[in-house]
Amino acid sequence: MTSQIPFAAVEFAANPEPRCPCVLALDTSASMAGPRLQELQAGLSQLKDELAADPLARKRVELAVLSFGGSVRLLTDFTTVDAFEPPLLRADGLTPMGGAIAAALDLVKARKQIYRSNGVAYYRPWVFLLTDGEPNDQWQGSAHAVRDAEQNRQLAFFAVGIGDANLDVLRQVSLRAPLLLKGLRFREMFQWLSSSLKSVSHSGLTDETRLENPAAPDGWAKV
Repeated sequence: MTSQIPFAAVEFAANPEPRCPCVLALDTSASMAGPRLQELQAGLSQLKDELAADPLARKRVELAVLSFGGSVRLLTDFTTVDAFEPPLLRADGLTPMGGAIAAALDLVKARKQIYRSNGVAYYRPWVFLLTDGEPNDQWQGSAHAVRDAEQNRQLAFFAVGIGDANLDVLRQVSLRAPLLLKGLRFREMFQWLSSSLKSVSHSGLTDETRLENPAAPDGWAKV
């Protein structure tokens, strides 16, 4: 019998660069339908285009996409930017945010194990959560897990609210102050995310990267 080489081993042999993983956990509940979802979809395409234009980020940044609207769905597993195709988003159902956060943490944990098994260095993973409501499921356990992981520097968690999002809940989830998107400035938000991930991917593995303040007077968000 011919032994098969695991796909991850082939992938990392072809591209042994350190990885900068980022999970996008996107609220696709029914209230996101219309212009919000359209701008979010356009923002995903912009994120890919801007990261793909940077030769180093293209090899180092890995994106995964989870949606939570009615149920939690893994739309795109971790892949480098050059192979990333923005998934088609559909709005439906309620907001199982607690389940989405738990799934994002599981994704990060599993990916880090794959890196270690293949001898691949990696930057501290990012989880970027975007929601326009409040969770309709149990979220307190996920909030505790996020804060514990952040305190142990296992990941960096960012929460962004849209419209009438419950920022009080997000403050209990994230150690960082959650941000509220100004209007429909999704493209500016993804431009910031792209610029931030590019900066991280160009830094040393243990460097602290200084990020632009998105809540500056001319920024895309407010606290």
